Amino acid sequence: MQNNTQLWLWLLLVVQALCATFFMFDAASDLLGREDAASFRHYNSFELLLALALIGSLLATVLQIRALAHRQRRLRRQLDVASDAFAELIEQQFSDWQLSSAERDVALLAIKGLPVADIAALRQTKEGTVKAQCAAVYRKAGVTGRLQLLSYFIEELLAEPLLSNEAQPAHNNESS
Repeated sequence: MQNNTQLWLWLLLVVQALCATFFMFDAASDLLGREDAASFRHYNSFELLLALALIGSLLATVLQIRALAHRQRRLRRQLDVASDAFAELIEQQFSDWQLSSAERDVALLAIKGLPVADIAALRQTKEGTVKAQCAAVYRKAGVTGRLQLLSYFIEELLAEPLLSNEAQPAHNNESS
């Protein structure tokens, strides 16, 4: 969605630049070539005014594209921070719960939302084994199932801000 918006804005910018160039050359050639007719001067003055308005819209488009690109970079940074924090939180909890390597794999796949059959296929084991490993994970984590396990991590992640106020970029009149 964001890339489509940016692509359309760049396309609009190209069209505006072509139109502005045409208007500027047309108005300048008309003004230089027909200085004797007053009606042509009014028409040319209006055409020049339109060209200047188009140039103003070009500037506005460039500023909007820059603001969108800045917002996209900021959101990517925030997503990277959140992703790293989530992975770190999961790894820390898995260590605290003393999960085995197999239990870690199964727990991670369960958190990602994979059904037991898919986890068994990925790990090349039986569904019963995966169910037993899930039960061991839930018991060690003190939860009753997959949703509570996922909720545990989400609540822990949201308990504290990921970035301090100093590390967060300032909002520069950007719209959401």
